[in-house]
Amino acid sequence: MSSLTAPLYQWIDNAEALDSACEQVVDAPVLALDTEFFRENTFFPIPALIQFTAGEQAYLVDPVVTPCTAAFRQLMQNSAIKLLHACSEDLEVFQHWAGILPTPLVDTQVAQAFLGETPGMGYQKLVELWMGETLPKEETRSNWLERPLTPAQCEYAALDVIYLLKVWALQSEKLSELGRCSWVAEECATLIEQAGRSVENDGQWYTRHRQLWRLTPRQIEAYRLMTIWREGETRRRDLPRNWLMSDKLLFAVAEAMPKNRYELAEIEGVKPMLVKKEGDSLLALLKQAHHCDEQDLPAKWPDPMQSDFKRCFKAVKKVVTDKAAELGIAPEVLIRRRDIEAMVVQLLAGDQPSPLSGWRDECLNEGLQQVFKESFQ
Repeated sequence: MSSLTAPLYQWIDNAEALDSACEQVVDAPVLALDTEFFRENTFFPIPALIQFTAGEQAYLVDPVVTPCTAAFRQLMQNSAIKLLHACSEDLEVFQHWAGILPTPLVDTQVAQAFLGETPGMGYQKLVELWMGETLPKEETRSNWLERPLTPAQCEYAALDVIYLLKVWALQSEKLSELGRCSWVAEECATLIEQAGRSVENDGQWYTRHRQLWRLTPRQIEAYRLMTIWREGETRRRDLPRNWLMSDKLLFAVAEAMPKNRYELAEIEGVKPMLVKKEGDSLLALLKQAHHCDEQDLPAKWPDPMQSDFKRCFKAVKKVVTDKAAELGIAPEVLIRRRDIEAMVVQLLAGDQPSPLSGWRDECLNEGLQQVFKESFQ
């Protein structure tokens, strides 16, 4: 431990104690949350600890032996703000253990991205920035599934949620001054929405690959179908993605478009066991792509090295970077690179790009419409 004052915490290992803790904080306007979990050989995180607080005492819930209760679910969905930091995997833990997502949500990492030019700031650095305190880091990679947890682990876990409240109190004040509280609320509501529709998101996984321009529309369709299959199977079998098939290997299969097991086995990286176990499934998806009607295939992804793509990308990027500089935030907070690329794809296909929503539309619409107008001339 550092020189920080040892935090107060209560260990909870049964449903009755969890309900009692929920009753203690049920009227709080803000709740800070965190989780510890194990995730090396599974698709879903294995919950190891659930932390929450409304003040100076943290509650440490042992999810290994404590079932989630109706009182906790109600607490997680009452009107209080739920604070998390870098929440994506924590949301998976809540979904897996509690069957619900905490709302309304504020992610302090997202909030910080609206206050400066450093998106993705880690929790320790955030606390140092706002509080001038250095939280202990020694327990970050410790075994959170071991029992009993050490006092150092418990204190580390308690401090994580106690300081979340302190940081947010200062962040929210600054966000109010800048008129950006609604931006944070909107962005965090989107995080909840996306976390709640993981199966739907599977259909867009293929667009993450930066080399899609190398594939023909039929190969893109094959890659799209295989990534949807891989996401569904890893979730169903509770396996890490790469234990089944990596994006790199799926892409290689899509490039080769094998028609039988022999051709599949010839692809570099495809092992005999993969052919034996998954060959029929992969070949069925490839056959589906082979027989897809031309008009139903995805559009050809433009080559980012071509002059038209570079010109359009540069024009859109300039609108984004200029506005980001004006706001004092990082450009990627305004819009991600792959979203700019998607806009350019639509522009080069002769289509009007999909409109932005909410605060992004307020910030970028005027500048982007001018670029789109010039592109259609």
